[in-house]
Amino acid sequence: MGSEELPSVGTNIEGEAPDVEPTVETDEATYTDDAELERTLGLPGGLAIGVGTMIGAGIFVFPGLAAGQAGPAAAGSFALGGVVALLVALPTSELATAMPKSGGGYYFISRGLGTLAGAVVGLSLWFGLVFATAFYLVGFGFYAIDTLAEVGITLGGGLVIPIALVFGVGFTLLNVTGTENAAKLQNGVVALLLSILAVVLLWGSLDALGLVGQPSAPEQFMPFGPLPVLTTAALVFTSYLGFAQVATVAGEMKRPGRNLPLAMVGSVVIVGVLYVVTIFVATSAFGSERLASLGETAMVDVGRHYLGSAGALAIVFGGLLATMSSANASILSTSRAVYAVSKDALLPRWASRINLKYGTPHVALGMAGGPVLVLVATGQVEVLAEVASFLHLVLYGLICVALLVLRRDEPDWYDPDFRTPGYPVVPALGALASFALIGFMQPASQIIGLAIMVATAGWYAYYARDVTLKGAL
Repeated sequence: MGSEELPSVGTNIEGEAPDVEPTVETDEATYTDDAELERTLGLPGGLAIGVGTMIGAGIFVFPGLAAGQAGPAAAGSFALGGVVALLVALPTSELATAMPKSGGGYYFISRGLGTLAGAVVGLSLWFGLVFATAFYLVGFGFYAIDTLAEVGITLGGGLVIPIALVFGVGFTLLNVTGTENAAKLQNGVVALLLSILAVVLLWGSLDALGLVGQPSAPEQFMPFGPLPVLTTAALVFTSYLGFAQVATVAGEMKRPGRNLPLAMVGSVVIVGVLYVVTIFVATSAFGSERLASLGETAMVDVGRHYLGSAGALAIVFGGLLATMSSANASILSTSRAVYAVSKDALLPRWASRINLKYGTPHVALGMAGGPVLVLVATGQVEVLAEVASFLHLVLYGLICVALLVLRRDEPDWYDPDFRTPGYPVVPALGALASFALIGFMQPASQIIGLAIMVATAGWYAYYARDVTLKGAL
C-alpha cells in the first residue's frame, strides 16, 4: 500500500540521502544504522501498552482529589476526558495506518506540518516521556514500600529512590533485550492489574447498588454545579496520556492497519469505563466529602471498606503494578521517539542504531533510560509530570491539525487503512479540546513547557535546519 512507499530516512545538509554506514560487529553487539525494527507486537501487546500506561494516577491517585472538586459528578469528568481522548485517538489511528512507523506523533506531524514542527514535537516528546517515566518510577518506589508495609515488612522511606533507580535500570535492560520480552512483561502485568481491579470494582458495584451488604445513602450528583466538572476534567485528563504511545511502536506492530486503531481506541474505551466505575464505587463507599479528606491514598481505604485488609492489600499491590506497567511502557515509547528523530537526522544518526542480536534501538534506549535515572535521583518530579502533560497536549492538538492538512492535500503516498469517522469535525474538535485543556494548567508548568519547546526550536535552527525529510510537505 502507499505507506510502504514512504521513505523514513532523513537527508544530509546538502539535501542528498545520507550514506548508509556498513554493519559493524563487535564482541558486545552487532548493530547497523540502516536496519528496521522487527514487527513482533500483536493487538494484545498494543492494548497492554495503552492500557498499562493509562491505568496509573487515574485509578489510584485521582478519585479522592476529583471527588473533592466535583463530588460524584467526577465520574462525568472522567467520562468527558475519555471523550476528548477519543477525539484524538481516532485521527491518530488514521495517521498511524498511513504511516506505521516508529515515532508515532513525531512522524505524523513532521510529514504533515513540516520539519520544524516535527523537530519541536519530536524532541519535546522525548523530554515529556522522560519526565513522565521518572514520575512513574518514583511512584513505583512508594508503592513498593507500601506493599511491603501491608504484609508486615517495614522499610524506611529513604529506600524509595534506590528502589526506583534499580527498577529503572532493570526496565531499560529488559527493553534492550527485545520488544517482545518487554511486551510479555507488559501483557502479564496489565492482565493481573485488570484482574485485581475487576474483583474490587465488581464487589464494590454490587455493594453500592445494594445487591450485597447495605445500600449506600444517596448523594446529590452535582453538588458544586457544572463548572467544577469541566475543571476536574482538565485535572484528570493526565490519566489518558497513554493511548498515543501505542503509535510510537507502530513500526513493530503486526497488521498495523487493523491492530493500531483497535489498540488505541480500545485502550481509551477500556480505561474510560474503569475510571467511571471507580469513581462510582469510591463515592458510594464514603461519600465525596470524606473521600476527598482521604486524599491521594483514598483508594486503599475504599478497598479496605469493601473487602477488608485483603482489599487494601489488593489496591496497594495494584498501584505497584500500575506504576510498573506505566514506567515500562514509557521507557519503550521514549526510546522509539528518540529512534525516529535520529533516523531522520534531526539528532545524530548514531542514535538510531539497532542491535541486530535483539532487534532493538539500544542507543535510543540508553538516551531514554539515562536521563530518567538522573531525574529519579532528584525525587522531585511532580511539576515535571505536569510539564509532560503540557507537552503531550501540544502533541495531540498538532496530530489533529496534521490530519486536517494531509486530508486537504492528499499526497500520493497517503493511503490509510482506517479513515476517521466524522471528518473534519472530529479532528477539529480534538485539536480545540487539546489546546483548551492547556489553559487550565498551572502557570509554572505552562512556562516550563513553552521553554522546552523554544529550546527544541533552537536545536533545530542550530543543528537540523538544512535537513529535508522525504515525504514531508
